[in-house]
Amino acid sequence: ANEGFARSAAACFAAQLDPTLEEIGDIKTAVSEAVTNCIVHAYAGTVGTITLSARAYSDRTVKISVADKGCGIDDVAKARQPLYTTLPDEDRCGMGFSIMESFSDRLTVTSRTGKGTKVTMTRRLSSPTT
Repeated sequence: ANEGFARSAAACFAAQLDPTLEEIGDIKTAVSEAVTNCIVHAYAGTVGTITLSARAYSDRTVKISVADKGCGIDDVAKARQPLYTTLPDEDRCGMGFSIMESFSDRLTVTSRTGKGTKVTMTRRLSSPTT
């Protein structure tokens, strides 16, 4: 339920810039992946706080951050590799960061073990058609 709420909130926020349907879909997918990572990996079977923040800029850039205060990621570079997963027995494909990156112009991941992780996705939207 919270994953769906987060993706809808991000889409509604981005809608003020009149994005294409494809851009809205991309934003929703990227946010969904980020929030799902928090739920599945950061809090692993427990309940925790996930913070979603978004900013819009005059050049039609949207910056969305998803942060948690969970277990953190020991090796961010390794975790960002396609097909890498810490939960291979749970049918996880290990493509979350790759998906987020493919729908963003820039993806940054900062993490501290035992303190949490913050994923920031930046996307410049196309010019609206008039």
